[in-house]
Amino acid sequence: MLFFSDICRDMKEAGIIVIGAGAAGLMAAYGAASCGEDVVVLEKMPRPGRKIMITGKGRCNFTNVKEWNDFQEHVHPKANFLRPSFQNLTPERLISFFEEQGMSCVVERGDRAFPSSHLASDVVDSLVYAASHAGAKIICECTVTNVIDDNLEEGFIVNCGDGSSWHCRKLIITTGGLSYPKTGSTGDGYGWAESFGHKLTPRFPSLTAITPKDYRFTEWISLKNVGLSTIIDGNLSQEEFGDLDFTNGGIEGPIGFKVSRKCVKALLNGSKVQAVIDLKPAVEESDLDRRIQKLWDEVCKDKRSEGKPSKTLFSVLLGKVLPMEVIPMFMAGNPEIDHKRLAKALKNWKIDIAGNVGYERCVITAGGVSLDEVNQKTLESKKRKGLHLAGEVLDLDADTGGYNLHIAFSTGYLAGLSASRS
Repeated sequence: MLFFSDICRDMKEAGIIVIGAGAAGLMAAYGAASCGEDVVVLEKMPRPGRKIMITGKGRCNFTNVKEWNDFQEHVHPKANFLRPSFQNLTPERLISFFEEQGMSCVVERGDRAFPSSHLASDVVDSLVYAASHAGAKIICECTVTNVIDDNLEEGFIVNCGDGSSWHCRKLIITTGGLSYPKTGSTGDGYGWAESFGHKLTPRFPSLTAITPKDYRFTEWISLKNVGLSTIIDGNLSQEEFGDLDFTNGGIEGPIGFKVSRKCVKALLNGSKVQAVIDLKPAVEESDLDRRIQKLWDEVCKDKRSEGKPSKTLFSVLLGKVLPMEVIPMFMAGNPEIDHKRLAKALKNWKIDIAGNVGYERCVITAGGVSLDEVNQKTLESKKRKGLHLAGEVLDLDADTGGYNLHIAFSTGYLAGLSASRS
């Protein structure tokens, strides 16, 4: 146990310290500083907003403009916890905030909002400018090593790797989760929350590639407008429709990410997980079968087919109904298929799921600080007065489409405002 006498000589003071200069941290700093508080943000990376920079492949889908009733359908595991934060900073207000910083915005398909430039750097620059202009001080390359409860002053002591120490009245932890650790998200905040008595729900990768059994695919193939269902222990778990990618990591893309949360959680619980792909969702199986039989007849009657074995003719048929790149994987999963059973296989391609690519490539971390121990109206800890938590460190995540960044922005902003007002 560390005592006050153990603290380094270089003691600095701040009204509020925010640990982590990501989406939630920068917005928390802006919210608190705009109320006149003395705010210091401590960030261990060389620059703030490192994870924001890679969001949406660098385009940064920073929110989704759906109304609350539709928005909440994409939030897990307890959407209602987010409601006060969402109402305090709606997607429309968030867009207005960025436009006030000089960043124009555009809303695209799926109600997804982007900077008009489609440059994530514009989002980061706007956040840094807003927080700094409001009076917050952002210190980069400053790694927090531990956080101590200062019972004498009813505040907190934050120790850093450079030997410096800070004393503050209020502390906001916005250190993110475990996803993309190279951006600085290494789960530090979980341990500090636990030191103040918080319970952590199990954490696992979400919005990640799910990996089929014996998967050796190295190409990148995008399939448009397909159906994807997941079967867990023999029961239908989820059904999605849209675009799906096969990558060197596994099944990804918009609908692959959507089903990944339940798949990963089920695998961790020891359940059997199976993905079922409908490659032709717009066509009934009977109609598809008739089309295939017609194509088969055409292939067989073609003069170029004379004398060739059925296996070769079937390969020609497959090239007429599937992208060439996906045929080897499809055949590996359906080794006994022929033209008579092809329609059923195209509508019902079963793939056993064995794992996922882990935190190195997942978009978000599911699980975290239990929501039961955090006041949803203020984001203040119920375990320790003056401690606030926001963003990915909480047991709060969402589907792909701008929802997760909005969770970070809105919870961070409410935490900053609440810390300054309490």
